[in-house]
Amino acid sequence: MYVCICNGVTDHAIREAAARGVSSLEELTMRTGLASGCGSCADVARDILDEARTPLIRPFPLRLAIAA
Repeated sequence: MYVCICNGVTDHAIREAAARGVSSLEELTMRTGLASGCGSCADVARDILDEARTPLIRPFPLRLAIAA
């Protein structure tokens, strides 16, 4: 979906930028132009960027000790 209509930046582009090491909205703005127009996309873009930069936490399965 388009996040920044002013500059045509999609959620996919934000996730790709995060995968390439972009870690702040300021850097994302420098690289894509996102939020440099009206700025109404900044909050959504920041949420997507934070989500993309947060590693998924997968709990280890519990192994129960079986008494013999």
